[in-house]
Amino acid sequence: MQRRTLLRLTLAAGASLALGGCGFRLRGLDTADLPFASLAVDGAGDDVSRLAVERLQAAGVSVDGTAPQVLNLGPETFNEQRLSVLDSGRQEYDMTLGVPFSVQRREDGAYRLDQQRIEVQERFTLSSDNLLSGDERRTEVRRRLRREVVDQLLDRLRTLDGQ
Repeated sequence: MQRRTLLRLTLAAGASLALGGCGFRLRGLDTADLPFASLAVDGAGDDVSRLAVERLQAAGVSVDGTAPQVLNLGPETFNEQRLSVLDSGRQEYDMTLGVPFSVQRREDGAYRLDQQRIEVQERFTLSSDNLLSGDERRTEVRRRLRREVVDQLLDRLRTLDGQ
């Protein structure tokens, strides 16, 4: 019985060392806070900008129009490309979401982050047997892509200092 316990602990320690050595980390752990106490968001009013405001507020950043720095968000652009050749059966699609953004100081108009673009993509399949679920599937893929864009945006904002 003691031999099995020792073997389990040894295997668990070895697995955690191997995962830690290759750079694996759990999401949400040891993430740095955002360097802003307040930030203005100038967006296109689409779902990405609304989600970004929600996530910024959840991270403890005050979002108001008089903040010393402005996050400029451009309009979201979706591109869907059909990858499969046949019109029946399973059809494979590739959906891409792109959002331009920049961070600018209000006092002198200098860019902290010059115009950049975040692009994320996801490949998904639809079946011609169930056409009604296709719109639901596309909507879910769009939701996931928006969340991923906002995650990457917040990661890029974390690299700035609070000045």
